[in-house]
Amino acid sequence: MVSVQHRLPDRPGDPHHDPGRGRRLGIDVGSVRIGVAVSDPDGILATPVETVRRDRTGRHVRRLAQLTAELEVVEVVVGLPRTLAARTGPSAVDAIELAEALGRRIAPTPVRLADERLTTVSAQRSLRSAGVRAKEQRAVIDQAAAVAILQSWLDQRRAAAAGPESACAAGDITDG
Repeated sequence: MVSVQHRLPDRPGDPHHDPGRGRRLGIDVGSVRIGVAVSDPDGILATPVETVRRDRTGRHVRRLAQLTAELEVVEVVVGLPRTLAARTGPSAVDAIELAEALGRRIAPTPVRLADERLTTVSAQRSLRSAGVRAKEQRAVIDQAAAVAILQSWLDQRRAAAAGPESACAAGDITDG
């Protein structure tokens, strides 16, 4: 098994691991709150669902498992907050541990990790441009970040299915 410190993000649309048509659940893991988003069955649009408060008893993991069942999702996408230098910090370790705990509860539904660098910053900008004041943002920022994580995954998944030229346009393929 790969150590938590060296866990890399998964690649959307991998033909060997993609479960096909169905809803996806997007999760933004925070130290206090967890934002949740869901896609439509065709995997086109991500929308906010709720914000789950974390606690020491694991109630948040149970709630995420409950949402997975209620919404009949085929795949869960957890944001992996790596540093801009692609390193794994404490927040990423926390996200990986939550993904693993959730994965044990909802097996065989796959839990994927998605690179989520700057999604919270992007969500804050979007909310600000929509006229949401900073004080009001706290209530929805986690959901907005979950939407950004899931929408990015959906866009990259669609691009991968369309072929290499589309994947380049979606930012899924890098030089290397």
